This record gives sequence, C-alpha cells and structure tokens, in this order.
Amino acid sequence: MKEIVILSGKGGTGKTTVAASLAALASDAVIADADVDAADLHIVLQPRTVEQHEFRSGHVAVIRQADCSGCGVCKRHCRFDAIKAVEQNHGQLTFAVDPSECEGCGVCVRVCPNRSIDFPERVNGEWYISRTRFGWLVHARLHPGAENSGKLVTQVRSVARRLAQQQRARLIITDGPPGIGCPAIAAISGADVVLIVTEPTVSGAHDLERVLALARHFDVPAFVAVNKWDINPDNAALLEHRAAALGAQLLPRIPFDSAVVNALVNLQPVVQVGPSQAAEQIRRIWVELTKWLT
Repeated sequence: MKEIVILSGKGGTGKTTVAASLAALASDAVIADADVDAADLHIVLQPRTVEQHEFRSGHVAVIRQADCSGCGVCKRHCRFDAIKAVEQNHGQLTFAVDPSECEGCGVCVRVCPNRSIDFPERVNGEWYISRTRFGWLVHARLHPGAENSGKLVTQVRSVARRLAQQQRARLIITDGPPGIGCPAIAAISGADVVLIVTEPTVSGAHDLERVLALARHFDVPAFVAVNKWDINPDNAALLEHRAAALGAQLLPRIPFDSAVVNALVNLQPVVQVGPSQAAEQIRRIWVELTKWLT
C-alpha cells in the first residue's frame, strides 16, 4: 500500500483540483482530505457520509455560575485574560470563561477555592468517513478558531490507512494542506511520495522551495507539476529548473484551461467532463506517478 500526498506550499495553486482528478483516475484508492482547516475536496466528490465522529483535543475551563462566589481568584491568575466578570440579575458578580480565549492550562481549576470550575475535553471539530462515486473518502472539519489541526490531520491519515487495509486498497490519495506548518508536517511524514502542485508566480516559486525542503527533511521523494504554466512560460521554466536542482522529479505541465472552471462549477473532476488540455495533462501526470508507484 502506497500513499501519495499532494501539497502546494501555498493556497490557490490547484492542488485540490488535481487531487480530485487523481481520485477519479485511480481504480482502488482510499481518498483523504487532510486540509482540515479549509476542507473542500468533498465539494467536488459529493460524498455520502457513512460515519461522523467528534474530534476532541485539549480542555476548556467552564465556570458553574450557580456555584461561583464571585471572589475573582480565577481571573487574577488567568494569564490569557480569558475570564470575564458577569453581573447577575440581583447585582451579584460572578465570572465566566470565554472559550475562544481559554488556552486550557487549568490554572483556574487549581486555584478556585469553591471548586466551581469544570475542565471538560474540548470538541474542536468532526471527522467523517464517506462514500463517493470514486471510493471511500476520509475528511474532517476543524471548528473556526480551534487548534490542533496537525493532530486532526494525523487522525484523518490514520483512519484512511486503516480503511485502506480493510478494503485491501493499494493506494491512498491524500489532499494535503497548503503551507509548510504543523498540518503540512503531519500530512507528509510517513508518506511514500509527495506531489507538489505549484504555479509560475514569485510566491509560487518561493513556497515551492520551502515545501521541497520539507520533503527532503522527511526523506520523501518529491514530484513537481506546474499548473497554469502558460500564464508565465519564462517563470515556469525557471521554476522547473530550480525544482530539478533541488532534487525533484518534473511532471507534465498543466495549462490554464477554462475546462477546469466549467468542471468545478458542475462539481466534477476535470478528467470526467470530456476532452481538454488540462485533463490530458493530468492523465499524463497520473501515468508517470503510477510508473513510480509500481
């Protein structure tokens, strides 16, 4: 069983567009969307949810208002200014925790003289197992402002691997998050190959070098495909030259193609909506990747 992780170094390069098409071209793959902060692969694949689970990570303080004496000890010890004063109907002053400010350190729980502060696990999002017309999809949704996206990425990949073993699938196609931070690190570690989708812009070239460095750090073979290469052919050539110098293997370029827009508007992978230059190049990319995987 092999895993392809598709990264970009930055948002907007067409990473998910390519991932959706590879999912359509694969015959027995399990698909994972590891971009848990802004997952959108499901928009194109239109899955039917089979399982839904809470993602719990860390803790949040909750003050029981009926038991709060209003002494303010918790507020004085909170270094994150997460505890606010609340005036009750009869003028009594109590305190409440702003969950968006709470860092889950637990100091207030320790210092409360009345033991009126609970410390439950924080529900930071949900993860799903869904069925698509191309196979199983494992995806997730992190709540706005919630933390530990790297841990949720690890959960998604772990479930996808377990599901692939159960289904005896030969391949996992993972749509990774943009950037090179914690979520991207959680997505690339332990992968068999990384496909980097980039674009011929200054920011695209800069972020490509950063994500290639990440791949080298984890000793994961890297392939590079330049999307929308014809919007700046000179930059595309320079970008490919730099990628090759950094040890990446080059894949066929993908042109700027209105067929991609039409496919996404109709919630379809571009390889599923008839002949186009972009679809043909993505098919060539798939052929080159399968040669390496076999």
